[in-house]
Amino acid sequence: MARRAIIIGASGLIGSKLLNLLLDSRDYDGVVSLARKKLQKNHAKLKQEIVKFDQPETYLKFVAGDVLFCCLGTTQKQTPDKEEYYKIDHDYPVNMARAALDNGVKEFHFVSAIGADVTSSNFYLKTKGEAERDLKKVGLRTLLIYQPSLLTGRTRKKRLGERVFAVIMKVINPFLMGGLKKYKSIEGAAVASAIYNQSLKDKKGVFVYTTDKIKKRA
Repeated sequence: MARRAIIIGASGLIGSKLLNLLLDSRDYDGVVSLARKKLQKNHAKLKQEIVKFDQPETYLKFVAGDVLFCCLGTTQKQTPDKEEYYKIDHDYPVNMARAALDNGVKEFHFVSAIGADVTSSNFYLKTKGEAERDLKKVGLRTLLIYQPSLLTGRTRKKRLGERVFAVIMKVINPFLMGGLKKYKSIEGAAVASAIYNQSLKDKKGVFVYTTDKIKKRA
């Protein structure tokens, strides 16, 4: 039976790749994208709804389907204000999960980050850790959390820091063995593929995938 998907964050590296997989899939007959502005994409299976994530009344009625994919995320450069940053990386995903629960959406996929930890001194990792913690408290039938390391494969112009880290990781990736495999860099397309593949399985419970586990499922 074909399924209906809801996706937020479809304009990003992972979200855009995942959206293409969903639209090309025979297992999904409809995809609803919730975003602040319209994507430059048209497809018979795609329905776009313009919403305001800090105003639940603008999106509640659209959170209806089988699976919700949350690929939302920002950077300190894009969002220097910490309060706004926290809203995007914590509040919006958690509120969306609650809406999914209330509307009978059984499965929620969340893109987090390697090292996410509520006790971290790093604001980014602490925020992701708190998002994971609070998502687990929502009570969804199925919650899948992905913790990729450095993402590669961006087609837009990369920032200097991204280029430098990409080169460094390419050199050290072969030396990351055993428990260090989870720190290897990974293509955004591989993460999207793993998320898509896992969505086709009838899983129940909470599952957390680090980079090494993501690669195995891509």
